[in-house]
Amino acid sequence: MRRGVRIGVDVGRARTGVASCDSDGILATPIATLPANGTDVSEVAREVRERGAIEVIVGLPRNMDGSEGASARYSRRWARRLARRIAPVPVRLFDERLSTVAAHAQLHEAGRSSRRHRAVVDQVAATVILNNALEAERLTGAPAGELVAEITEAQSEAKGDNE
Repeated sequence: MRRGVRIGVDVGRARTGVASCDSDGILATPIATLPANGTDVSEVAREVRERGAIEVIVGLPRNMDGSEGASARYSRRWARRLARRIAPVPVRLFDERLSTVAAHAQLHEAGRSSRRHRAVVDQVAATVILNNALEAERLTGAPAGELVAEITEAQSEAKGDNE
């Protein structure tokens, strides 16, 4: 298992949840829920710098059959924007199926009312994503997820990824 802080991100069109792990990669904890208003990429980049993170794990919301829809495309674009901002720190996409369901279950088990989940569910989902990625790395000995390729702004615009 590599040593170093990692940042986990649950990207959404309304909110972006952020989590971090300790330098031993043992346990992820929530950091924040950010509004998805265009500043979330900058805020995550700031967290990466301040914490000296060795990589960022961004949740990739695949459908249950493994296919990718609009949410996955949005996450891919978001991850590419972040990768350009924090290079050479790698950004990886990690399958996040059911992470929000797990987050709601954890909050319910902790006695938090369903009405109050919205404020923290995204950061708890980011924690679930990061913990799952850390466990995958422990099991395989390799970084978890799909490495986001750095692409230039011109390439991004040509592909129509400049949301």
